[in-house]
Amino acid sequence: MRIRSFAKINLGLEVLGLRPDGYHDLRTLFQSVSLADELALFPEDGGQIVLRGNDPSIPWDESNLVFRAARSLQKRSSCASGARIEVTKAVPAGKGLGGGSSNAAMTLLGLNRLWELGLGLEELTDIGQSLGADVPYFLRGGLCLGLDRGDRLTALEDLPVLPLVIALPPFSCPTADIYREHRLARPAGEASLLPGRARTASEAKLTSAVEDSRIERFFGSRQLRFLENSLESTVFRFHPRLQDLKALFRSRGAELSLVTGSGSAVFGLFRDRRRAAEAKRAVEKEYPAVLAETVPRDRYERDIWAGV
Repeated sequence: MRIRSFAKINLGLEVLGLRPDGYHDLRTLFQSVSLADELALFPEDGGQIVLRGNDPSIPWDESNLVFRAARSLQKRSSCASGARIEVTKAVPAGKGLGGGSSNAAMTLLGLNRLWELGLGLEELTDIGQSLGADVPYFLRGGLCLGLDRGDRLTALEDLPVLPLVIALPPFSCPTADIYREHRLARPAGEASLLPGRARTASEAKLTSAVEDSRIERFFGSRQLRFLENSLESTVFRFHPRLQDLKALFRSRGAELSLVTGSGSAVFGLFRDRRRAAEAKRAVEKEYPAVLAETVPRDRYERDIWAGV
């Protein structure tokens, strides 16, 4: 069995405050994109989990989210079956594209089918939450609002399919470091939340109102160009040249350009594929880049199984 494992970008990200468990409360817009890894799943005797991958920079051992997902599924379902999992990577690690979380989610979906467990989305999501905050999103795909740690999800009406360019600088931004520095640099009182208030849009009913939320504005306008990633100022302190990538994308006509997640990838989202291709050529004078497109939910649910 082969299953595709799509990357994601964050069309907007707002850090609302620090949680008692040490994570941050977020409001974010997840969007699946066509850049994808592939997982091959095979039965394995004796209940063993054997994991292999083609990227030597990634540890393919018991610490890997794929291995942990398989073990968690075995334990939750009391399953005695085993699996050999081979991962072909195209989504680079440490770039904010969610490759590891996506691989873990696809492992849950794929083994649920391979082992004929019959677990539903709610049960798989519960396992996914124990593995990482982004894992539940990849069980759904498309455009989703993420709250709390990013793992309380609401599916939103998909955008049209849009081309994008993802610039891939040859360095990573450790997520924990970015969030820690962001928290230390915030002005006093910035993390305080305003009282919740009723919304007319069904999506907005799920949010806590916070001053000048660009994501809340998006619910009414569906205008991408106003969205922001509140971690960018911190990322740019570590890597100021990423600001130049944003400026390049905007100068080439990008509808939206942001660091995705905590970085280091920067994307430019376009309305026109020709402009996107031109921007890719310009970016590649300095950094590797890929031309991709957004993946709506119906296509996501179909295409992850394209190799079955």
